[in-house]
Amino acid sequence: MSEQTTATPARLTEAVDRLADRFRAMPQSRLLAAVPGHPSRAAAALDLARRLADAARALEGLPALPVPDCGAFAVGDQLAVTGHDLALAAGDGHPAELAAALADLADTDRLTA
Repeated sequence: MSEQTTATPARLTEAVDRLADRFRAMPQSRLLAAVPGHPSRAAAALDLARRLADAARALEGLPALPVPDCGAFAVGDQLAVTGHDLALAAGDGHPAELAAALADLADTDRLTA
């Protein structure tokens, strides 16, 4: 079974909630530590939140809006909100977009572990 056929809004919501909770529980020293390609884990998560938000807005036929940098301690909440928005916008009719988001989440999870 391919990733695309198993990609559902529920899977995206579960995955984003797990990653968001990890960031919410992460100590400041880990949040602010650099990871490859990013000045910090928080910056990597913010980049992911911005991509999720852009994907949701695109599915809704709306222009992208900036996701502001609200600080390292807010990034878990930003991931949750943007991930849930994308799951809602994608519904069951956009499995490719859901699969891409799940892959992006998995990549960020590995990068920031």
